[in-house]
Amino acid sequence: MNASAGDLFGLPPEDRTSSSYTGYTRAHWEAAADGLLEAAWKWATPGGARLDLPGPPSHSGVRSDGLEGYARTFLAAGFRVAGAGGKDPNGLLERYADGLDAGTRTPGRDDAESWPLILDHHVQGQPMVESASVALGLRLTRPWLWDRLPSDVQDRAEQWLRGALRHVPAGNNWYLFPYTVAGFLESVGRGDAETARARERASELLERWYRGDGWYADGDGRAFDHYNGWALHLYPLLDAHLAGDERESARHGARLREHLESFSLMFGGDGAPLHFGRSLTYRFAASAGVGLGAVTGHTPLAPGVSRRVVSGSLRYFLERGAVGSDGLLTLGWHGPHAATLQSYSGPASPYWASKAFVALLAPDGHPLWASPEEAGPSEGPDRVLSVPAAGFLVQSTGADGVVRLHNHGSDHVRPDEGESAADDDPHYARLAYSTVTGPTSAENTADNHLSVIVGGARSARRRIRPLGSGHGDGWGWAASWHLPVFPAGPSTVPGLRVESVTVARGRHELRVHRVLGAPDGARAELTGWATDPDGPVRSLLRGVHGWEAPEEVRAPQGTAFARWATVPRLGAEVTGTAVLVALASLTAAPEAALLDGVVDRVEVAGDTVIVRWAEDGARTRIAFGPGAATATATATATATVTATVTVDHG
Repeated sequence: MNASAGDLFGLPPEDRTSSSYTGYTRAHWEAAADGLLEAAWKWATPGGARLDLPGPPSHSGVRSDGLEGYARTFLAAGFRVAGAGGKDPNGLLERYADGLDAGTRTPGRDDAESWPLILDHHVQGQPMVESASVALGLRLTRPWLWDRLPSDVQDRAEQWLRGALRHVPAGNNWYLFPYTVAGFLESVGRGDAETARARERASELLERWYRGDGWYADGDGRAFDHYNGWALHLYPLLDAHLAGDERESARHGARLREHLESFSLMFGGDGAPLHFGRSLTYRFAASAGVGLGAVTGHTPLAPGVSRRVVSGSLRYFLERGAVGSDGLLTLGWHGPHAATLQSYSGPASPYWASKAFVALLAPDGHPLWASPEEAGPSEGPDRVLSVPAAGFLVQSTGADGVVRLHNHGSDHVRPDEGESAADDDPHYARLAYSTVTGPTSAENTADNHLSVIVGGARSARRRIRPLGSGHGDGWGWAASWHLPVFPAGPSTVPGLRVESVTVARGRHELRVHRVLGAPDGARAELTGWATDPDGPVRSLLRGVHGWEAPEEVRAPQGTAFARWATVPRLGAEVTGTAVLVALASLTAAPEAALLDGVVDRVEVAGDTVIVRWAEDGARTRIAFGPGAATATATATATATVTATVTVDHG
């Protein structure tokens, strides 16, 4: 236990009887919420309308950041008080009531208390984000806050909130902010045609963004990330749950249940969520979907498993410096880490972590808290799971609790957006992510990346076109292709493309790439996982066909997990079409063997690759076609998955 977090928040003693994995109980969650709120409120304005936390401002400015501090902490307070049946021993609701009064008296005025107006997302959009937290906080605490407000304060609050209904959100999960505002207004008898249309529009878009397997794209493109749990599932299901709408709860709940079938595997044995996608400074908000599933009953997980996942995630960050000595959440991952942030990240941004406290809506005695903890999904036998809708391949190893995500389907490129290397995003563009490593910064050598070097310029991977995925017993695969784009000179090379296939077995990753249309003098490079050379996690990369001798390159800016990192790299001269095969491994197991001897035969004939695995004699066959890759693997027993890429394996 990080002494500062335990001492600052007054966490109770561990309970290893009911919580054998984490030691955390519901009392720990309440104490953590109370501690975070008390520390943040020390920075409130005199009227309580803004919490102006210390630190560099976001691109939205100080006034918006102060509103963010109020709104996001209000969400934690809402879950805390509602889950306790209205008990408010720290007088939180009185503070938020006073702040609501002060902030809405003269909205838009440049003074110490007034909230900024809600405008279109490209003009002054951040207040729209915060309006959802204000509305949800008011809805959660209605009997003890809203219903006791003077009517003029209620009217002013409604008028400010309606700005979210009258302005244009960003084209992604932002449409759920007016949806949530409208849901609150309707719940207090202030609904009308305007609130109805806001909810209809968000629902229409949510249906369009649903891709299957319980996963939503965050907008019209192919961005699949933590916004699924802490936004795209959270807002509509929580809305239906609070409204007592059984039909909508069942509809949204079925999707959350399916989402958790794969997402629950994306937490390591140490409690860490995957370091993947944007807004990672929200940290333990990643467990919000798991907590909501337990609260609503829409989950495939036993209560003790849900508890182990959510408490493991909370404890993981409290132990690793997420909270500073002043009790405030820092901007970063463990401690402060600039490369994890976005331009919209401000001092109060980390308090979207408040969404994890949705678990507190399960009262004392609920199965989530009464059931003893059970092992998490990544703590049992080795697993490999494909998520075709998102183009993911999830690989976990029980010996070290490490979870890896092989990304063959999620990017951060809008459909109307060109593929520019200048916009390369390390949190989406890499081939793989994990619970124990982070991507290197944009200024350092890219980890887990296949690049083509032409004329001295190294290519980036932007839009990812999935070719399919599948899995069997203890193994799985995923494939994609991308158009290499370059930061200098012509942005593309005519005819140049890269096709990539990952096959995962145990802790091993077979990485097969076909480079097509490479001009004379081109060179391909493949990198592995970025790790601290003196740390417990080992990164291995070995070429088995087409690659030259490996080298180790440095990433001095490090990652969110390592102050300074090294990256294994392979290289090869390529002209025209080239098929390249490598083995990679990421492990924290102390007795892990090297990659020598993992495969005992590799055959490459034209565009077909056949690999024989030494351990059991299983054979993997990957055949690239003119427009797609086809992969097959055979052993004594077979199972078939048919998609753009087909795989047979025993």
